[in-house]
Amino acid sequence: MRKRSAATAAALITASAVTGTFTGAAVATPGRATDGDRAGKTAVAAAAHSVTHDENPRVPEGARWTQHYFPSSDGSGAELHADVLLPESLPEGAKVPVIMSAGAYFGHSGQMEVEEEHAGPSGRFQDLLEGTSLFDKGYAFVMVDTRGFGGSTGCLDLGGPGDQADVKAAIEWSSKQSWSTGAVGMYGKSFDAYTGLLGNNAKDKALKAVVAQEPIWDLYQHLHSNGVPRPNSVQLPTSYNRIASLAQLPDEDEHYRANAAYETKHPECLALNSFGPTIGDPEDPYWKDRSPAEKAKGTDTPLLFTQGTAETNTLPVGMQEFLDNHRGPQRAWIGPWDHVRGNDRTQDGEFAMGRATWFKETMSFFDEHLKGIDPKVTYPNYAVQDNLGHWRAEKSWPTANRSAKLRLGNGSYLDSGAGSQPTPPEEETGRDAESFFVWSEPLKAATRVTGTPRITLTARGEGNVMVKLYDVDHDGNAVAFDERVSRLDQDQLDISLKSTDWTLRAGHRLAVEIGSVRTGDWLDTPSKQKIRISNVRLHLALDDPAEDTATDGDRAPWIDAYTQINAAKLTPGPATFAVPPADTRR
Repeated sequence: MRKRSAATAAALITASAVTGTFTGAAVATPGRATDGDRAGKTAVAAAAHSVTHDENPRVPEGARWTQHYFPSSDGSGAELHADVLLPESLPEGAKVPVIMSAGAYFGHSGQMEVEEEHAGPSGRFQDLLEGTSLFDKGYAFVMVDTRGFGGSTGCLDLGGPGDQADVKAAIEWSSKQSWSTGAVGMYGKSFDAYTGLLGNNAKDKALKAVVAQEPIWDLYQHLHSNGVPRPNSVQLPTSYNRIASLAQLPDEDEHYRANAAYETKHPECLALNSFGPTIGDPEDPYWKDRSPAEKAKGTDTPLLFTQGTAETNTLPVGMQEFLDNHRGPQRAWIGPWDHVRGNDRTQDGEFAMGRATWFKETMSFFDEHLKGIDPKVTYPNYAVQDNLGHWRAEKSWPTANRSAKLRLGNGSYLDSGAGSQPTPPEEETGRDAESFFVWSEPLKAATRVTGTPRITLTARGEGNVMVKLYDVDHDGNAVAFDERVSRLDQDQLDISLKSTDWTLRAGHRLAVEIGSVRTGDWLDTPSKQKIRISNVRLHLALDDPAEDTATDGDRAPWIDAYTQINAAKLTPGPATFAVPPADTRR
């Protein structure tokens, strides 16, 4: 597989590669302060140019809105735009701590498409502002467009050095304003949770806490698995190119409009952004620059996060590496939900994660770390829900009673990439099967697979391999609960699967499928060759559910959909290995 770097790609891109169109007349709008910001003289400007809800319905009630521009921290010349929301009744000279979010979704015309008619601050986190009564509690909320988006200049960078410089600048700027106490917290979901992790890695003392819902822990592992891309390696840059090129509103101010047109004058930005995420080599500098997990070594910003173990978007990959490298206080909700916020509800009104306390916990976390207020309620460090819908409290995660290294033996398969269901064994079909299965004995007691399973193996042949773990009952009704894939670009493979928290009931069996990439969310190129696999070892962290300490929470509704999507009917084979009991006394 030929390796190409982002630097090589830059030489291939011409200015005619991408075009953009912007519409609307330039009309000045209140709520903008500029030159004085860079010298920290924002108080007068904010008072003179602030806009309230009565003047612009897009401004949240109880807040006053101003706009500001300041340089990034890398000397690139990128100018960043910020929308600042202060408590409307904040006295002159008073100071408040800052909750800041930085990313791609704060453009005035809309988050993903043009959704608005008149200019104003983004409502992306209106749920936070209303659900916490944030301004009544004495906080400022700041939304910063990272380069290439909204009112900021520069080439969009998807978590790279440019975005890292922007996040660092946003933290520093927010901490130095005359209305700021100097204490900054970051809040976000998905991409702006990813930038929260970048903020942690910036090691700026002004950043006192990060709240990250369903973040990207490592961009390569989010878009690829060991040389095999996911479809979102193409979809993600396409989406962000579209956001960076959104048309502006007729009443947007001239400064904002000029900055937003940056990609029109620099079409190479969109072209480079399209290319970078398609690079297949995980050792390429492009990816090394975009791994918050690897760069988290020695960081200590207090972190509150959520992670769905049944995610279909920002997968739980790279998470355990980040948590192992991070040395600060950690709080989390982990469980079987999809790409949702902590406060999201289903159409039936159920909480999507199964807990009702997201905003209470969030504000308790910010109050503790930004204001120095001792929590009135002691929440679990980790609130974890398994696939059975049971919530438990943990001091850390993963917590395992024992580690197991299971010998799975040898096998072979045809890397055909064909079909979507397990095929019969080779001796029944007269041809090579696309995968082979290895079966455990029935479990004598309920046992939880937690943390990040790993599989090591020796491979002979060129192509791809998929590893899947199944929970199988005595009738052969199975649920695939973990999978990962890899290119066979070396003989000895060490494959980390997704982080999981899956309880196997007593009497159930663990089945491991190894074979061609035939299911799931992958863009593989099958070799059509026979692959021989040997010396397979499955490394598991096992936990005993009998030792759980229950905590409040209901069953996440997504469990049923996930189970149905990943269901299979299997014919159990002879047992070749045993899963040891998590309780080491047995």
